[in-house]
Order: sequence, then C-alpha cells, then structure tokens
Amino acid sequence: MRCYTEEIFGPVLVCLEVETVDDAISLINANEYGNGAAVFTNSGPTATKFQRELEAGQIGINVPIPVPLPMFSFTGNKKSIAGGGASTFYGKPGLQFYTQQKTVTSLWRSEDAVNTKASVVMPTQS
Repeated sequence: MRCYTEEIFGPVLVCLEVETVDDAISLINANEYGNGAAVFTNSGPTATKFQRELEAGQIGINVPIPVPLPMFSFTGNKKSIAGGGASTFYGKPGLQFYTQQKTVTSLWRSEDAVNTKASVVMPTQS
C-alpha cells in the first residue's frame, strides 16, 4: 500500500491487521520511516511492550497518534522528515532526533493489566 511505504503528511489513517502485538511491532519497525503509530488495548502489558519496543517517534496508546504540541519537538525516527532527514533540525530538536526521543500518550488503568492475553481491539462507545 503506497501510503504505508512512502512518508506522507496529511489526514491519512492506515489500518493494518496482524495476529499478535509482536507481529504489529515487527511490521511497524520494518518500515523505513519512524513517524508514529497507535494501539488500542485493554492490556497494560501490551501497551507497555508496544511503547518500549516500537521504533517510532510518536506513539499513541488508546488515543490516536498525538499531534505534537508546541512543547514537543517533532519526534520522527529513522529516515523520517520528507526530503531533508535530520539536517533540517537545529539545536535541541536536532539532538533529540539523534537520541530517538519518544512522545508517548497513553490511557489505561492498572487493573487492566491482570489479563495475560493481549486485547488489541478498537474500543467503541456502545
């Protein structure tokens, strides 16, 4: 799918289905760009594993990928930043790019972590 294999910026939602959280992490980490990804889960261990092992600069847990606020620098990884690479950043943002900073936004409760089976379904308002 072209919008997954090229770096694009815009209102695009790419949804890919995999069997396990390990498969999801492998799929995302295999992409040459490291902008961001999100997971929706009721499992604390799944959320923690996704957060720690993902090679992406912006991670959403039970929220869409967060839009960088003024207090956050752009946090893309790998070959991210269309056309310019990290050379387009100066000062702290450039340093942060090379140190692989992550912005993680998450929403889950500690009592959700008692399950051993990962639940990775999109929550609904029903």
